[in-house]
Amino acid sequence: MAFKSSTSVALLCLVMLTLAVGSNAGGIAIYWGQNGNEGTLSETCATGNYDFVNIAFLPTFGNGQTPVINLAGHCDPYSNGCTTLSTDIKSCQAKGIKVILSIGGGAGSYYLTSIEDARQVANYLWNNFLGGKSSSRPLGDACPLPDAWVGDALKTGSFDYVWVQFYNNPPCQYTPGSLGNLEDAWKQWTSDIPATKIFLGLPAAPTAAGSGFIPAADLTSKVLPAIKDSHKYGGVMLWSKYHDDQSGYSSSIKSHV
Repeated sequence: MAFKSSTSVALLCLVMLTLAVGSNAGGIAIYWGQNGNEGTLSETCATGNYDFVNIAFLPTFGNGQTPVINLAGHCDPYSNGCTTLSTDIKSCQAKGIKVILSIGGGAGSYYLTSIEDARQVANYLWNNFLGGKSSSRPLGDACPLPDAWVGDALKTGSFDYVWVQFYNNPPCQYTPGSLGNLEDAWKQWTSDIPATKIFLGLPAAPTAAGSGFIPAADLTSKVLPAIKDSHKYGGVMLWSKYHDDQSGYSSSIKSHV
């Protein structure tokens, strides 16, 4: 069964999941890697605004393909140019920031055709990005945790963190003066999904998404007070570091998250 075709069905929201260890309630997660003008990974972690940095993306895997990472203008994996990121990753980890590899993304060639195909991809990720060994580790000798789009796995209870995309999904998102859709979707996610923490995924600027941007004042005065009482509330996920640099969104909400 191909996972790509089934992942965005649940609750009409697109979800990004992370297998991880531990949790930090009230943190901010940021996506980094898709704009060469967003600063380095080390600089991103040095801002002090983020508890999680998702490296985006590994958009090619499955169906016998060799997985390939794409970090836009930052580095060229084909010439081993991304191995220098190992120093940045270790710098982030030394600050207590979880660095996570996001697999999939909005575009790419990724799907799993069988259980054996999934096993091969998992082995590749373990050996090339996690705790295994390989002669061709694209990010060098560092250990970010993988992020995957999945379908029925949501119900397994295997995920500690679930980032739900509450933008570009009208049935789930906030509109000025109306909190109902977002609040209803949030309650459904937190009641139906056996995850430890669920994060509110938002664009960091109006230009970062087609719809669903929430002004910082509305987020801090209306949205967060409506969802933070949930014991599954984990914080806010933002797309992306480049847009956050332009808007200063994370700095304006950090004390409220």
